[in-house]
Order: sequence, then C-alpha cells, then structure tokens
Amino acid sequence: MQFFKTENKNTHFCFFSSLTREQIAQLNLEEINKTFKKGEVIFNEGAYPNALYVVYKGVVKVHMYGDSGKEQIIRLAQPGDLLGYRSLISNDPYRATASATEETRLFKIPKDTFFNLIKQNTDFSLKLMKLLSDDLKNAERKVIYMAQKSVREKIAEALLLLNDTFGIDENNFAIKSKLTRKEIGDIAGVTTESTIRTISDFNKENIINIDGKKIIITDLNRLKSEVKNKIA
Repeated sequence: MQFFKTENKNTHFCFFSSLTREQIAQLNLEEINKTFKKGEVIFNEGAYPNALYVVYKGVVKVHMYGDSGKEQIIRLAQPGDLLGYRSLISNDPYRATASATEETRLFKIPKDTFFNLIKQNTDFSLKLMKLLSDDLKNAERKVIYMAQKSVREKIAEALLLLNDTFGIDENNFAIKSKLTRKEIGDIAGVTTESTIRTISDFNKENIINIDGKKIIITDLNRLKSEVKNKIA
C-alpha cells in the first residue's frame, strides 16, 4: 500500500506516511469488501461513527446542506486521507455526508483499536493533534477568505483544487475529474449559473479550454494569478 510509504503532495494530509511499520500494524486496518460507485454514500450526516475510514483508491467528497438545501462541498479526500475522525473522537454524529466521486475503495479502523492506539502511542496522538490543529486553522482561514473572494477567484481556486486532486489525462491533458458544473460550484460556494458563466469566461480568455464536459487548463499561471488569497 504505497500511500503508507511516501508523502503524496496532493493529499489533504497524508497521515500514514510518517507512521512506523509497528504503528501501521497496530491500526488493524480492514479493507472494506466493496467498491463504492460514483455518487454512492459512505456515511450520512447525522449517523454515529463506529470506525475510522481511510481512502485507499478514488476520491471522496465530504459535503453538507445549508438551510436552503444548497449543497456545499467541504473537502475532497484522496488516497491516504482520513474520513470521520473528528466525529469519532468527539463521539458526535457526523456533521457531513461522505460520497464517492468515482470508483472508491476504503479501509476502516475499528473504533476500539483507534482509541487504544491514541492511549498507548504518544507519537500517534501528537500526529492526530497536528491534524486537528491544521483542520481548525484551515477552517478559520477559509471563513475569512471566502467572504472576501470574488466569484472568479472562487472558481479559479476550485479548478486548481480539481487539477491537484484528480490530475491530468495524459491523452488529452484534461482534468480527470468527473464532477459536474454544479459540484464545481458547490466546492466554490457559488451558484451553478455563476459557475457555468465564469468557466465560459475563462474559456473565452484562453485560460482554459472546454471540450464537452472536459476542462483543460491551458494557462496555469494565469489561472493561479486569479487567486489572491490562496487557502493552504
């Protein structure tokens, strides 16, 4: 399992890359005997967790719905990323839903095993504390920056995130993401109409090229220049 051995620069936080073989063995990882298809739910908002999930293959969107019913995609989890750890630690119901954006495979760590390792392994506990601290820092920055960003900035940042997360198809250089325009808007926090209009503007300005549903970034530097306050 390669993501245990090397740091992946594209992951939200490749938690396992710095663990020892002994620590990984203690996790008692169990591969879920199921492939989650695009759109299939892994866990629902409001349910109580009984295990920690680890993405092994694919990409998972973590999303929730506002009072108006609009979906907001909070983050995209990639191979090596953890799912549901905050709710598991606090013993609270999930505050968001996790769904596959493409064919996805997962491992799970039993709840009791997870808490035993926290109690017994100081190094593991410190890494977990850093992960939670980083989450809080990024959430605070996102609240500030998203209120200040224009629609163009938000869509540019969403496209850069897709580029980093899904990578590029070597045959046509398109972003390999299968997310819809609505889902891109849900990441950016803007309406579908504004998303379509802004993507069309970027296309006219030769920053990107649209080929059907595919998006090809033709001028990465110009797209990056649209983002004044990048969220780390």
